[in-house]
Amino acid sequence: MALPQAVYRYYEHRLARRLPAAALPDHVGVILDGHRRFARAEGYEDYSLSYRSGMAKLEEFLGWCAGLGVPAVTAWVLSTENLQRDAAELEPYFAVLVELFERLPGLASRLGFSLSVSGTLDRLPAELSRAAKRAEGAADTGHWHVNIALCYGGRQEIVDACRSLVADLAAEGVPAEEIAGRIDSAGIADHLYAADLPDPDLVIRTSGESRLSGFLLWQSAYAECVFVDPYWPAFRRVDFLRALRDFARRERRFGR
Repeated sequence: MALPQAVYRYYEHRLARRLPAAALPDHVGVILDGHRRFARAEGYEDYSLSYRSGMAKLEEFLGWCAGLGVPAVTAWVLSTENLQRDAAELEPYFAVLVELFERLPGLASRLGFSLSVSGTLDRLPAELSRAAKRAEGAADTGHWHVNIALCYGGRQEIVDACRSLVADLAAEGVPAEEIAGRIDSAGIADHLYAADLPDPDLVIRTSGESRLSGFLLWQSAYAECVFVDPYWPAFRRVDFLRALRDFARRERRFGR
């Protein structure tokens, strides 16, 4: 039996009021999983409605983060592995993502965030790549930050960071035989896609899957992970607040 909305609102308010501000994460990563399963569960004839619901949920989620004062968010909307799906699935999603990027500058202005896009955009349709770059350029002056992981893979990010670091060392004139000795974890970290962001403190994945699937592999070494059952389009503010409550209760050891 579903609880009345008034009960949920009271519970949300109680959760939010009890969250210690000092214990909130500085950077939240979120894996937007479960669009297709949500569509099947809701009986949608195609996935477009689910994709649009999911992107609307992302915009709502960013509003929750702004209200709580979360300084940085990375949202994974498309993986490199997703590109292996049939065109009949991908093309509607690409269209929905173009719509999202067209709206994001306005949302950034209202919520006060700057925007970056991380991933191998050259593998995407030109219209989507252009939309992402336009949005990124139009929303770069906020007091907190949103990073959209688009056509993103964690292994590829590490490969690209290593290549970029080696290229920089070579451009500095470091002899080839000395380059290997100049490669370290700090150098690789400085060449990641969004190197200016802190490592995520909390990673949330929806849809009941209990794995990262390559999301921020380097950066999430000491992140706390919360896996929740709702599909992304059905993710609620109360689910987010519970994840933050669980994070605030954990004793972070950072390998110690």
